[in-house]
Amino acid sequence: MAAVFGLLSLPVALAVETAPRPNIIVIMSDDMGYSDLGCYGSEISTPTLDRLAAGGLRYTQFYNTGRCCPTRASLLTGLYAHQAGIGQMTNDGGQPGYKGDLGRDAVTMAEVLKAAGYRTYMAGKWHVTKQLKPDGDKSNWPLQRGFDRFYGTIIGAGSLFDPWTLTRGEKAITPDNDEEYQPGQYYYTDAISDYASRYVKEHAETSKEDPFFLYVAFTAAHWPMHALDKDIAKYKGKYDGGYEPIRKARYERMKELGVIKDWKLSPAPQSWKSFPDEHKAWEARCMEVYAAMVDSMDQGIGRLVKTLEETGQLENTLILFLQDNGGCHEAMGRKPRKNPAKGVEPMGKDELQTAMIPASSRAGRPVLMGPDVMPGPSETYIGYGRNWANVSNTPFREYKSHNHEGGVSTPLIAHWPKGISAKNELRQRPGHLIDIMATCVELSGATYPKEFAGQEIQPMEGRSLVASFSKDEDPDRVLLFEHYGKAAIRKGKWKLVRLGYKKPWELYDIHNDRTELNDLSETKPELAKELAGLWEKQANRTRVYPLPKGKK
Repeated sequence: MAAVFGLLSLPVALAVETAPRPNIIVIMSDDMGYSDLGCYGSEISTPTLDRLAAGGLRYTQFYNTGRCCPTRASLLTGLYAHQAGIGQMTNDGGQPGYKGDLGRDAVTMAEVLKAAGYRTYMAGKWHVTKQLKPDGDKSNWPLQRGFDRFYGTIIGAGSLFDPWTLTRGEKAITPDNDEEYQPGQYYYTDAISDYASRYVKEHAETSKEDPFFLYVAFTAAHWPMHALDKDIAKYKGKYDGGYEPIRKARYERMKELGVIKDWKLSPAPQSWKSFPDEHKAWEARCMEVYAAMVDSMDQGIGRLVKTLEETGQLENTLILFLQDNGGCHEAMGRKPRKNPAKGVEPMGKDELQTAMIPASSRAGRPVLMGPDVMPGPSETYIGYGRNWANVSNTPFREYKSHNHEGGVSTPLIAHWPKGISAKNELRQRPGHLIDIMATCVELSGATYPKEFAGQEIQPMEGRSLVASFSKDEDPDRVLLFEHYGKAAIRKGKWKLVRLGYKKPWELYDIHNDRTELNDLSETKPELAKELAGLWEKQANRTRVYPLPKGKK
């Protein structure tokens, strides 16, 4: 353990040395906005996450990278996404920061913690490799990157009733032929939760003397809007009044909770009055299903927490919950499908799903899109759209894939009864995904390696959250963002941000204007220039440059 002490202040080091090392669970949801949890202002029922927040901490200025693949790469490695090789998606852009696969000069949290004696488990969405075929190269699959056990999908999106690239261990499976898991109704969110609970239960039975690391990566609430009827029914009529009353109620509740200040509410892209009357029932249903997806995820986390309680492991388990990006404005499935499938046979028990957007369900029924079909069932493939995403991102601007606050702001809940005495407290400390690795290293007593598997490893970028468990901090630091030319840098209260490669820089005072409505770039040109130069310096250092093929 002595090797890690140089990273720590002495009091924290002594605490880590004398206390049992905690189990660590990192839970990530998909395509959810900053205001979508009850404890961050939402009307959606999330009693489990609310309970964890009430028994621990909520961070109000925590950041992801604005998109699923780079967020996962950054979270897993403690590096900026480009340093990990996934600055965009899982396509090869030909440059070191854009390989579309986790780099070998990066280590995962599972690799670091496994070397420190942790058992390592994962359930859910991987999405940090371009190699998807079950008979192809698996060198960047979970079991090859430090996990002892894995159940989930190698890529993101796809049907929640028939997931694309569904895998247990290294074996491709289907909902019908998984002999280890046959619920009455298969639903991927439930499957992720149930496998996570199973790993915790079996760990207690066979390996309780060792700590464990569990990574739970839900696909809720990413499109398609798929949910179970029982969960959708809870929200029937909830959104019939449209966007404005929901967004206003969230805004006021968030201020009451203290998770935002009295910043101006950013403009909405469209009013409910201007949305076509003939499709309003469909639009409301989209949000009903979205809410049901979040609700179902919370129920699954509740089962996981119950398993921890029943096995006597909850008290010394650090649970961290966060989201991969802001609400998704993409118009996926919001127009009718041009050529719906016809005369399709049901799929066989062993027949693998090979498409992100299936032509038909496993039962052989065509998968439909557009406002003439209500979302929810397996035979639909629809996203909830820009207007509801704007509600999810209350009170911020922009959406998933952007580096304005609506794209990169995430809740972070931290719960650990033995290690966090604070209850229902807020932390204003600015933080980033890169901080999770540093936190795990500090708490586990692990040594972050300079070399791993014969490869020189990049130093981790983050700063541990452990000191903030006892009191709030305001560390002097710089945070960097870039994705498809959208970019930002935050230093202290100042944030410089742009909407694309050739778009102008905007400058904001985040302390007083986090909704980014008062651009100060013209009134503070020297500061904007200074931050732009700092962004270029950091971008060169962290492999944003050279840009992928075709970009200048």
